[in-house]
Amino acid sequence: MTNERIWEKFLTERDKEVFSASGYGATAGGGKKPALLVIDVNYAFCGERREPILESIEKWRTSCGEEAWDSLPHIKKLIDKCHDKGIPVIYTTGTVRNDGWDKGAWNFKSSRSDEDIPSGSPEARDSNRDGNDIMDEIAPKPQDIVIRKHKPSAFYGTPLTAFLNDLGADSLVVTGTTTSGCVRASVLDGFSENLRIIIAEEACFDRSQASHAINLCDMHAKYADVVSTQEAMDYIDAIEANYNLPSGKPL
Repeated sequence: MTNERIWEKFLTERDKEVFSASGYGATAGGGKKPALLVIDVNYAFCGERREPILESIEKWRTSCGEEAWDSLPHIKKLIDKCHDKGIPVIYTTGTVRNDGWDKGAWNFKSSRSDEDIPSGSPEARDSNRDGNDIMDEIAPKPQDIVIRKHKPSAFYGTPLTAFLNDLGADSLVVTGTTTSGCVRASVLDGFSENLRIIIAEEACFDRSQASHAINLCDMHAKYADVVSTQEAMDYIDAIEANYNLPSGKPL
């Protein structure tokens, strides 16, 4: 990584002085047995093709446009590396009932939230895709773990902590979307579980460029190490650990 971090241009001189003086942003380092967490990299957040965000959100209201497609190769590199090393890969994606009853607070802040349920899909989408389907480019393998969640955090109301315990994992490498939403919520909950957390910068994305940068800044300051994809790959390469991995075979 260059010395210039992605968030630098958004900080005031006062902000930089405060971070420097307060000691925030120290390198915590990763754990001995990480799991890779791939958060919500699905069609609802990426769209079905690479196109400018304002075009993509006409069909998929939560799309992050071209930033999503820029991140996909980085995410795939990390997934492939973890598969090669025998390190667990855990995906999350959303879920919603056909009648949308379980959307809860997701209905509060978007005038287009009814489009997320099958009966509300807009004709303009012209697609049979479920928005919660994980992107084909990074589709889970049989041995991978897929968690379906209702809220931003990968931990809230899910068995993620139990799965990490079963795997013997002590840390996370985090990728996915959105940086300011589900990624941040998951990182804070992981931090609250005393997990060491590494965030692969180019493997995360958001619909807002400013929110992406500032949330990376804040997480790097207090909750996680934000590193380049290559640095995350180097870290994974150095891991030698035996896991209780799922077999991927039917019982």
